Amino acid sequence: MGGTVTVTDGKLTAAAVLPVVMRGRLAVVAVLASLVVLLLGVRYAGDSGPGRTDARIGEAAYGVGAPWWHLAHATDFLGDPGGALLLLTAGVVGCLRARRARAAVLLLVGPGLAVGVTRLLKPLAARTINGDDNLAFPSGHTAFLTAFALALALLAAGRSGLGPTSGTVLALAAASAAGALMGWAQVATGAHYPTDTVGGCCTALAVVPAVAWAVDRVADARHPHKG
Repeated sequence: MGGTVTVTDGKLTAAAVLPVVMRGRLAVVAVLASLVVLLLGVRYAGDSGPGRTDARIGEAAYGVGAPWWHLAHATDFLGDPGGALLLLTAGVVGCLRARRARAAVLLLVGPGLAVGVTRLLKPLAARTINGDDNLAFPSGHTAFLTAFALALALLAAGRSGLGPTSGTVLALAAASAAGALMGWAQVATGAHYPTDTVGGCCTALAVVPAVAWAVDRVADARHPHKG
């Protein structure tokens, strides 16, 4: 994972994990994603069953047979502590071998904070599934895989020097694909309602760009170099 240096306010800095050309567009995405999480959280607050849309999608996705059942469980594992640790370890080791400390921090903090935010939101929404003790909204598994894919896409966009449009398309495509895959797995295994997974995906879209921006700001402040 290489990358080029950036010049910000007359300072020459290491490769940014949030490409400058994409900051404005991803800021808009983050705001819109936050609004989706808020609206869905308010809409389904306190519910213990699926909404009309949830029921229709869930009926089609739940209880799939082999080999899809095995694929759903394998995908679900990637959001469990063991699977998440494997993904994070591989990503961080790759970043450190490439001497990209910022990228390693983003891969750790971005998905971790996204999951943390879902845990904070769940008792506020108080939506349950499969019993009163199972808080459902938003999905932490979906937030994790979406955040991980989004972080990787940001690093790839920076390395490739993509423009604002192509870079944003890459980031959103990677995040959406990962979110859709994990979302399907959560619905197929009966762990979440479809709207829970949308909330998890949007949580990641709101959190990761903010984390990437913060990582760049902190790193640039600690290691400024005159251009």
